[in-house]
Amino acid sequence: MTYTEAIDRLNEIMQQMESGELDVDALTETLKEARQLLAFCKEKLHTIEQDVQQIMTATQGEE
Repeated sequence: MTYTEAIDRLNEIMQQMESGELDVDALTETLKEARQLLAFCKEKLHTIEQDVQQIMTATQGEE
């Protein structure tokens, strides 16, 4: 799954929740899915931040 796919799914879940489309049983499972998607996105952003910092550090060392 990509970051964009995860964000799209989170937006879909938000719309379902706001519209009241989810019953109580589906809500529990959907919230678990949303929690996993948020953790995935957070980790992805953290990894990207580290990569950018490494690139910036390497670039500064070349000057």
